Amino acid sequence: MIQMPIQKRVLIVIAPMKFRDEELSEPIKYLEKAGIEYDIVSTRTGLAIGMLGGKVLIEKTIQDIGTAKVSKYAGIVVVGGGGSPQFLWDNQELLDIVREFDKQEKVISAICLSSVVLAGAGIIRGKKVTVWNDDVAISRIRECGAEYKADPIIVDGRIVTANGPAAAGAFGEKVVKALIAN
Repeated sequence: MIQMPIQKRVLIVIAPMKFRDEELSEPIKYLEKAGIEYDIVSTRTGLAIGMLGGKVLIEKTIQDIGTAKVSKYAGIVVVGGGGSPQFLWDNQELLDIVREFDKQEKVISAICLSSVVLAGAGIIRGKKVTVWNDDVAISRIRECGAEYKADPIIVDGRIVTANGPAAAGAFGEKVVKALIAN
């Protein structure tokens, strides 16, 4: 009997407004190329609008996923952009979900301003991470005990962070490598 590989699925989280378009589209290209499925969620359903005008129809919210459904995913990607501080940084449901991904030893990734979500979840103490070059974001990263690096991409164990849109393609590639390895 031939054993089929286990299909991997990733949870992608975006802000409902002002997510960074290429920080969503570039990782998706790498996920699709690797045959990894994904669900995109936000803080509300309906049309999410990116900073560059991209539109994504959101059918499920972060609350719909909750910590109970984390087990069906191999990892999480938290997309950045100008909407991240307002909608994602302090979203308690999202922070609980990220903590559950960590508890289950799954791949956790964030790009741009959304690396602060990982800080808020308390899962990056002692880890090397990067974030968009923003004083408040860098301060929040350091306050939680992480080591901030100005590099475009940092992989520290199961945690993958990138500093912004210019790194989105390479970020997608590193996330896929981490998912395959984990």
